Amino acid sequence: MIKNTVIMDTSSSPTKIEFPPEFNVSVPFIDRHLDEGRMDKIIIHTTSGEKVTYGQLSERVNQSGNVLKNIGLNPGDRILMVVKDSPEFFYLFWGAIKAGYIPVPLNTLFRSNDYAHIIEDSDCASVFYSPEFKTEVESALAQVSRCPNHSCLTEGVSGNFLEQLQSASLELDAAPATATDDCFWLYSSGTTGKPKGVVHSHRDMVVTSQHYGIDTLGVREEDVCFSAAKLFFAYGLGNAMTFPLWSGASCILFPERPTPQSTFDVIKRFRPSIFFGVPTLYAAQLKELKSDSDSSSESPDLSSIRISVSAGEALPADILRRWKEHTKTDILDGIGSTEALHIFISNISDDIRAGSSGRMVPGYAAKIVDENGEEVSQGEEGRLLIRGDSTCKYYWNNEQKTVETIAGGWLNTGDTYHQDKEGYYFYGGRSDDMMKVGGIWCSPFEIEARLVEHPKVLEAAVVGREDDSGLIKPEAHVVLNNSDEGSDSVAVELLQHCKSGLAPYKYPRWFLFPEELPKTATGKIQRFKLRSS
Repeated sequence: MIKNTVIMDTSSSPTKIEFPPEFNVSVPFIDRHLDEGRMDKIIIHTTSGEKVTYGQLSERVNQSGNVLKNIGLNPGDRILMVVKDSPEFFYLFWGAIKAGYIPVPLNTLFRSNDYAHIIEDSDCASVFYSPEFKTEVESALAQVSRCPNHSCLTEGVSGNFLEQLQSASLELDAAPATATDDCFWLYSSGTTGKPKGVVHSHRDMVVTSQHYGIDTLGVREEDVCFSAAKLFFAYGLGNAMTFPLWSGASCILFPERPTPQSTFDVIKRFRPSIFFGVPTLYAAQLKELKSDSDSSSESPDLSSIRISVSAGEALPADILRRWKEHTKTDILDGIGSTEALHIFISNISDDIRAGSSGRMVPGYAAKIVDENGEEVSQGEEGRLLIRGDSTCKYYWNNEQKTVETIAGGWLNTGDTYHQDKEGYYFYGGRSDDMMKVGGIWCSPFEIEARLVEHPKVLEAAVVGREDDSGLIKPEAHVVLNNSDEGSDSVAVELLQHCKSGLAPYKYPRWFLFPEELPKTATGKIQRFKLRSS
């Protein structure tokens, strides 16, 4: 086999992927496009008006790798990236991989104490950061016990990264590697605990891009991808970078906070064909669409979108139904994780089961187990374990978590699921979020899905709370479309709504009406904060 070249047999399902003994993943993702005639095709559109072609990307990746080599790094050194969604994210990420270093994109919404923890935990050699995050990053650098030898702003000051690119060599040979060597890290932003370094190999981005991006989602060369989810976490990394790069498509980079209006503006301006969102954003967009339809305002033009995708948390069936009514397109809901790198269970365009996460993505396997690790009967809820070639190798510097989560080749997702007789998987919530009410396990998601069907409800989160007798009962935290409407009478109205669709033990006993719910940067509701409030 030719080094750095992937051989794929698409005649089988899943696609059979074969890697050569020497394999640096930057070559098929970056350099391959020059041989395939995409030199002048635009890969990156930015909302600031910048355009980058595949040819320019290849040159700047090489220059970036040479900038890193000139710093005096050692092979395998970690390079932290606190970088906004921008072309320089691509340059740094792929330049590091090609030159034999480990890029580590970080959540740009972290605070200085998070960055300080990661700087020390990763034992990084360098930190690159956008000016927007200067205060938090430099505060972190000032408080760590061991400061990396090098730090650099991406732009805005003399000697910045983009300035250094201009004088760097355009030639760079790919550093020797194998498909299973450490390639890049992502730090989990999970709902609890300190961020953990998730170590991925060179093969992982190929596996997700082929098995999900092409074989499941159907990304094509003519597609334009727009992800509201940012590049710093696994879902966004696939949506806006690896999927378009693997298929020869294009992407739109949007560094600002995604709101209904800002995302609608981007869609109108750039006309993407694939839109990637999360349930909380879709709920907010639908609120805006309803408001427009109830007034004389012009409705957003979403006609360019052929596929919408959702992940992060399970998508309530009502949101899918209403999105279809307004846009005439489906949302393909799925479930993925940082550890698996992207979606491993998904609905597909011609096979959508509302309220479900879909069926297994080709190339992945799953089983649902009880607290003893034994597989449950079909229809019973339990912990979801998955297996696939994109799952992480280990957690950096955390052997105990590695043993607990990646045992015997199976990845413990931490999610509760059941599978129906037709093979569709249904989300029951995080394992830690399950409640035992009246001796019966109760999923908060089922109650939440019922609540958001009510026309006054924008979002809902349900947690367990002790009553006066010390028994656990459901407590509903409900964000209303009109925050001024929170009252006892609305609580009664919502309770009646629940009574018409849920078993009695699932009825919320208390209703609270916050203006917003606490969430991670990826849009996941942090129920532990509600339990502790």
